[in-house]
Amino acid sequence: MEKKPSSKRKRAKRLKSQNKKLRHEKDNSAAVEEVDERQEEEKEEPSTSAFAKRTKSQGFSKSSTFLDKMKARLSGGHFRMINEKLYTCTGKEALDYFKEDPALFNVYHAGYQEQMSHWPEQPVNIIIKWLKNGSPSLVVADFGCGDARLAKNVENKVFSLDLVSNDPSVIACDMSKTPLDTSVIDVAVFCLSLMGTNFASYLKEAHRVLKPGGWLLIAEVKSRFDPNTGGADPKKFSKAVCELGFTSELKDFSNKMFIILYFKKKDKQNPNRKEIQWPELKPCLYKRR
Repeated sequence: MEKKPSSKRKRAKRLKSQNKKLRHEKDNSAAVEEVDERQEEEKEEPSTSAFAKRTKSQGFSKSSTFLDKMKARLSGGHFRMINEKLYTCTGKEALDYFKEDPALFNVYHAGYQEQMSHWPEQPVNIIIKWLKNGSPSLVVADFGCGDARLAKNVENKVFSLDLVSNDPSVIACDMSKTPLDTSVIDVAVFCLSLMGTNFASYLKEAHRVLKPGGWLLIAEVKSRFDPNTGGADPKKFSKAVCELGFTSELKDFSNKMFIILYFKKKDKQNPNRKEIQWPELKPCLYKRR
């Protein structure tokens, strides 16, 4: 009987294919930059007549527009490839990936900000408002902080955590193994950052660093919690989080783009906790615009 390929071999094959596509995107980007440099050189050469100047100017303008569009297309494609990889690999694999080429982290976040610019409202702003309505003495851990916008807009002490960063205020780490001490955090935030196949280990780490009675806020793309389109059942997800040692306080489904779930860490934990059955969270893959 023919053996079916193991899940590890399937994932290795998928990652190999993604890496090949990413290299192709980088080669295309380099080619565009080379053409752009040539056009800059040609732009600086003196023209022999007014007619030549006008013709050259018109041609260059059209070419520049084409190059700009091509650059945007390549940049968007590169972002989508990196985004898919982050959702379909473990946090450790993602950390190693960005360590190998840190520039890709900047490419990803530039594409992420472009995507967010099309949202009428961003979940990070709602979380910022929630924190401002509370005590500024609350200590916050922002898991997957990105550009650390949360820390820059509240008075609270914020530990900004992410895989890689050029910002010295951000702690670069695997979010399943942060350098934070146990039971020192009042609020743990995951704002569109439950990425990776081992997302449950991030939540376990948040549980470890949170004080008893501490808050866990999870903002996620709405489609990831829509069973009608292949997403997880939000009730099953909340049940799993509660089994980890939390109580569900509020579920906010009012926004058409995202949901925000609010949990509190129980004062007393169950020492005989059974293995938790976590629902699968489908990747959030952005469409080409």
